[in-house]
Amino acid sequence: MVKYSCATLNRTFAALADPTRRHILAHLARGNRRVTHLARPHDMSLPAVSKHLRVLERAGLLRRRRYGRVHEMELNAKPLKQAAQWVEDYRKFWEGSLDRLAEYLEQTRQPKRNKI
Repeated sequence: MVKYSCATLNRTFAALADPTRRHILAHLARGNRRVTHLARPHDMSLPAVSKHLRVLERAGLLRRRRYGRVHEMELNAKPLKQAAQWVEDYRKFWEGSLDRLAEYLEQTRQPKRNKI
């Protein structure tokens, strides 16, 4: 298996654990957005949304650009790709293990004998 940075994966999965942050990432997948635009659909204060954005930034999932007083956020998909690859590696491992178990059970299964 490919080696992954534990710290990077931990930050990525921690950031993805919150539904608000996942919703923000879904908005950013459609293009760059201003912080005020990202805050609009959420029933929370702008400082609360800013805290979510900082978590996403620390996880490397966002890039912030400043134009004067305007803050624009951009999605950085690289950590998402790494997390998806990590999950995929384990999916393949477990599917392979289950396939081998099924083969073993099939080979060791005793055929039932009819009584005469």
